[in-house]
Amino acid sequence: MATSTCLTLAFGGWTSNLIVYLIKEFDVESIDAAQISNLVNGAGSLIPIFAAIIADSFLGCFSIIWISSFISLLGTILLALTATLDSLRPKPCEVGSTSCTPKPKVQYVVLYAAIVLATLGNGGASVVASTAIVYVEDNVSWKAGFIICVAANLLGSAIFLLGTRFYNNSKPEGSPFTNLARVVVASIRKRKVTIPSTGEHLYHGPKAIVVAPSKTFRFLNRAAIKSEGDVKPDGSTTKPWKLCSVQEIEDFKSLIKILPLWSSSFFLGTTIGVQASLSILQALAMDRHIGPNFQIPAGSILVFVTVSTALFLALFDKFLFPTWKKMTGKSLTPLQRIGVGHVLNFLCMGVSALVESKRLNVAKSNEGSNIVPMSVLWLVPQLAIVGISFSWTSRVLLPGISNNLKEHGDGDDFSGCRGVILLDHCFN
Repeated sequence: MATSTCLTLAFGGWTSNLIVYLIKEFDVESIDAAQISNLVNGAGSLIPIFAAIIADSFLGCFSIIWISSFISLLGTILLALTATLDSLRPKPCEVGSTSCTPKPKVQYVVLYAAIVLATLGNGGASVVASTAIVYVEDNVSWKAGFIICVAANLLGSAIFLLGTRFYNNSKPEGSPFTNLARVVVASIRKRKVTIPSTGEHLYHGPKAIVVAPSKTFRFLNRAAIKSEGDVKPDGSTTKPWKLCSVQEIEDFKSLIKILPLWSSSFFLGTTIGVQASLSILQALAMDRHIGPNFQIPAGSILVFVTVSTALFLALFDKFLFPTWKKMTGKSLTPLQRIGVGHVLNFLCMGVSALVESKRLNVAKSNEGSNIVPMSVLWLVPQLAIVGISFSWTSRVLLPGISNNLKEHGDGDDFSGCRGVILLDHCFN
């Protein structure tokens, strides 16, 4: 837990303000900076899936964690160096100059290498990362902010390694996706075989634990039909890619059933990603002063999403959902809550469009000014709606997927696959 907190703090500390850093220090175009930020966040969600597969198949969890921690540390150190050494940053153009000094490509190579390495090893200290560290980066120096990220990363790695003797380091048992692929291949190879009316000719694995095949996706049941020479005397298969157990087939069917629910989260994640990048760009061009002496860092504007999520999660769990159950006599189903979340998602984009339309109108009436005389607090409603939407879906999306997988997913090989799917949603 301590390791996860420190690594999240380090990762969030530099990603929260990445757009601002790219624009101000490396003269990257606004739209390019937003795209880079989206790529980083997307990679941060996808990499844990591949890491989980590698951990299950080859290296084990312990090795994956310390390797990713070390890679992340290297990337964060490299980022800190780009903020510390002038030779790793392009020289700013002089005010009023019509031409600028050409920017050496090696500086951008170092920058992007640092971002890639730091992203590869990421893992919830998000509120601290998006407020305190961003404030240091904007008001003290980029060097100080990135050094804090390095320290947090180093501390997390050290804590993890110090606890080595307390861990239960299980050995890799092979990729769960191999068995899923075997089901597809075996069912295709036996596509002309007639499915028996009884279960006598079905293979149930070396342990001979009988599981009744379901009628859904019935064509896949062909993968479990035994032919002459398919089974060894000890109960194992002679050709694993020609015969699968009924349990392995049911595991695959369970995965197919949750695909619509799983894929629906992509739309929510896309909106949140776009909203995050564009909100930072909007904040950079708006009045961020709160009172005469305090200015909100542009990268910290996203903290309203986190605060809104936490606030409404508590509000819904303690008041709204119990009240609804008392009034109607039944609880909201997970699908209903996910549906409400997507409606709020749609509402959020509508509010965003209205706010941006107003911002552009104000900008047109104040041409010549880089900062639009419009308070950054105009962005709060749309960010709050993102948080409310997330509070409707986050508590039911994972249990909904897990429960669907558990319906038939009791096989040993399926536990790894279930972990991979849940990891995807944890990091999204």
